[in-house]
Amino acid sequence: MRDYRDAKAMAKALREALADNQVTITHSEALEIVARQFGLSTWNILSAKIEAAGADQDNAGIAFEQAVPIVRIFDVAKAHEFYLGFLGFTVDWEHRYGNDFPLFTQVSRSGLKLHLSEHAGDATPGGNMCVYMRGIRALHKELLAKNYRYMKPGLEDEGTRLELTVIDPFNNRIRFMELKER
Repeated sequence: MRDYRDAKAMAKALREALADNQVTITHSEALEIVARQFGLSTWNILSAKIEAAGADQDNAGIAFEQAVPIVRIFDVAKAHEFYLGFLGFTVDWEHRYGNDFPLFTQVSRSGLKLHLSEHAGDATPGGNMCVYMRGIRALHKELLAKNYRYMKPGLEDEGTRLELTVIDPFNNRIRFMELKER
């Protein structure tokens, strides 16, 4: 069965099938049609996806898993208010070495995982991370509706991307970004 990596062969087959019925289209038009069949708006986007897949094959079995940033926190209640209440994450697990020891926990939402740590040396307060995503307008609307008294994030158009920045109570920044399709 063919997949997106066979797009050029699919475009050629489409042109030939249409030609059999006396319908003529250019190779470029056929490529654009194939891209739309894969749910992408242009051939350029599909071509980049094909190129990235080829680069993955060139790495001979090397595959990186998801990165999970460690975020320094100082107050569990404030961290929960921000990450769980405002951003809508859920706690996956928590760990302490004993009673009254610092917390190390994982929170997640829609595939994004973060480690929150009270341990000195795990991370530096005031960190900055970029999170690429889809659905940034819906996230923006959701966050504004929560009426979080410490923050009303804006949605910025940066030309090639939309960006929404939030800052946690410990001065860590999360820059949510959605690339615009060309």
